[in-house]
Parts: sequence; structure tokens; C-alpha cells
Amino acid sequence: MMESVLAVRARERHPFLDGLHERQALAGILHPLREPPTGDGWNRSELADLVPPGQALAEAAVLVGLVPRPRAGTQVLLTRRNDGLRHHGGQVSFPGGRVEPGDGGVLGAALRESEEEVALPAERVAPLGYLDPFMTISGFRVTPVVAVVDPGFVPRPHPDEVAEVFEVPFSFLMAPENLRQVEMDFRGRRRSVLEYAWPGQRIWGATAAILYNLRRRLEEGP
Repeated sequence: MMESVLAVRARERHPFLDGLHERQALAGILHPLREPPTGDGWNRSELADLVPPGQALAEAAVLVGLVPRPRAGTQVLLTRRNDGLRHHGGQVSFPGGRVEPGDGGVLGAALRESEEEVALPAERVAPLGYLDPFMTISGFRVTPVVAVVDPGFVPRPHPDEVAEVFEVPFSFLMAPENLRQVEMDFRGRRRSVLEYAWPGQRIWGATAAILYNLRRRLEEGP
């Protein structure tokens, strides 16, 4: 079957798309860009005692940026938040934040926040689709946007928001043996959270859970 006109145009606009070896597998498991996923979040039942049923959730989006490196393989773009931030200071996260009225939706929010936080221009990003929404204990419904990032992009972190930008191999994050559950006390109860032990960084909480969701979707297939 001949390649569609849209696919040809996408490759011409974003030639770095061809460098992503996981592109075909991802195409079969992501929600399409034209249909953002609905629902509170795949982890809703886990937060039943923390977020009351019927509570209005604030919309947010993050960019799960995949960087195709010819020698190192696909890398995942991550940030470490500024230690002085009021919420989640010092934590590892994806670029992203609250959906604003002018964003036009979760995709626009993810692209805008990525440019504000790490100076990633939208023209150097090729969005592929959405993962399942994730619900946070702070009352956000987060939609992850999976996208390919031009490997020639050089991040410039906003000093007020981002302390560091780094990459982790996609293969490491998709390997089950690298993800563990740790116990912690929260609001008087013991809870399990997911965590990756990556040298020099603690990748845990919502960020680890989003990556776990991506892995499970790939394992289960279309």
C-alpha cells in the first residue's frame, strides 16, 4: 500500500521521525491526536480516599519527548524541577503544566509548557498521540502527549522552573526489572509508589507511573 499523503508530509516536515525505531509500535497503542482520551485517569481507583468522587479536576498535560539518537538509541527527555518551587520542588518530571484557555487543548498546553520550560520550539516536535490520562493527588487530570523530539535540539532550561534537563534510555525505562515499588507514608497511611533507580536521579511518582503505563500499553499491543 502506498504511503498516505499525510505521512509523506509529516516526514518531510519532521525528517527526524525516521530515526525513531519504536514509531510503528507506538502508532498502534497511542490515542490518536484527533481524539484526546476521556475519563478521570487509569489510576482513579487508587486515589478513591484522597480525591472525593465528583471533585472537579484541573486539566494538565505533559510532553513525553522521545529523542532518536543514532548511536545511543531512543532517549526520553526529562527535567528536574527547581528546588525552590512550591509544588514538587526538586522532583524529576516531564515538561508540562496546567492547560490554559489559549492553549486549545492538552496538545497545545504540552507544547507551550515545553517551550517555556526548556526552550523547545514546537517546530522541533512531532506529536504521535496520547497515553491514558493520569490523576494526581493534587486534583489534576494529566494527559501525556508522546512526541518525537529533534535530536539536534539543545535545551535551555528556564532557571526559575527547571534545574536540569537530562535524558534516560527508552530501553532502560521500558525494562520491567528497572521499575520497583517503594513504600511511603502519606496522610497517615502507607502507600506504594513506583520508582526507577537511575544514577544520580530519582524518577518516581507520577513520572514513573506514566512511563509504566506506556510500557504496559506496548506489552499489551493494539
